[in-house]
Amino acid sequence: MSEPPDRADHPYQDLTPDVVQDALASVGLWGDGRQLALSSYENRVYQLHLEDSSVVVAKFYRPGRWSDAQILEEHAFAAELMAAEVPLVGPLELQGSTLNHFADFAFSVSPSRGGRAPELDDDEVLAWIGRFLARLHNVGASAAFSRRPTLDLASFGHTPREWLLSHDQVPLDAQSAWQKASQDALDLIAASALPIWATGQKSINNSKPDEATGGAVQLLRLHGDCHPGNILWTPLDAPASALPGPHFVDLDDCRMGPAVQDLWMLQSGDRSQRSRQLGCLIDGYEQLREFDRRELALIEPLRTLRLIHYSAWLAQRWSDPIFAINFPWFGSSDYWHGQVQLLQEQIEAMQEPPLVV
Repeated sequence: MSEPPDRADHPYQDLTPDVVQDALASVGLWGDGRQLALSSYENRVYQLHLEDSSVVVAKFYRPGRWSDAQILEEHAFAAELMAAEVPLVGPLELQGSTLNHFADFAFSVSPSRGGRAPELDDDEVLAWIGRFLARLHNVGASAAFSRRPTLDLASFGHTPREWLLSHDQVPLDAQSAWQKASQDALDLIAASALPIWATGQKSINNSKPDEATGGAVQLLRLHGDCHPGNILWTPLDAPASALPGPHFVDLDDCRMGPAVQDLWMLQSGDRSQRSRQLGCLIDGYEQLREFDRRELALIEPLRTLRLIHYSAWLAQRWSDPIFAINFPWFGSSDYWHGQVQLLQEQIEAMQEPPLVV
């Protein structure tokens, strides 16, 4: 991995604190000068205090990642969810739009909402999150994205793998082993998972899943990156103005895909722990929406695809200095040899029986 280039090549080099404040002013919001950079690598996100004592969060989208049409489709999905009273912090409409532009940056502004990480070792919390996800998926299943992508073998597997190899991102001492392990993993996914995962399908099937008849599982609009960091939990003893329970703060990765994509990242630990956690999530989920048990066979393939996609994501963002600062271990021979081992472990995991809940 080469050294990060000069900041002149950095897509956010011109996003200074003054530009952030001027962007707010361009949509009629007047900051009092206080701003705090929030944890975000893909975009730049700031908590900003306004002169009227309110607090907002401004999100400046990474240039070139999404088109305006794709971002607006995300915003429209957020609006649908909020209209259905699914707890979500969506963008505000300012100057007639939820998406605005200033100094060559696309940005949105949302209310600031607090919360803490959910306690995923608590069965009741998991069931509550399961109900929450079912409500989100009920809305997500009512229509399809036309602009946002689909989570599939090509976009999360073949494309990032070929990019890494064609751009010489894998060092020579690990290249042949990683190339073989990644190809073996993708071949196994194609043979074992694709029969029930129609990875190009964007049609909506609102009928009851029928596990006995086979066929592809339903693809629906998803959160897409449902890890614990994207769920904020408001405790039961919170002020009356704050609804207790979970709420989402980021739909940046929303796309079409199987429902289990929004469940599997909430598991951790050994097989028995993951089975218990998944069982609690699905118990809550099925109070409001049926879950197709065939999707359990997609968990390990999805985990495998995330490994490959994540490596490419890091490599493609390396011109941004924040990545070298926060991921100093990336790109080393040790990193890639570790990825080979993880892929080999995933190949074994994908050949084991799916979790049973």
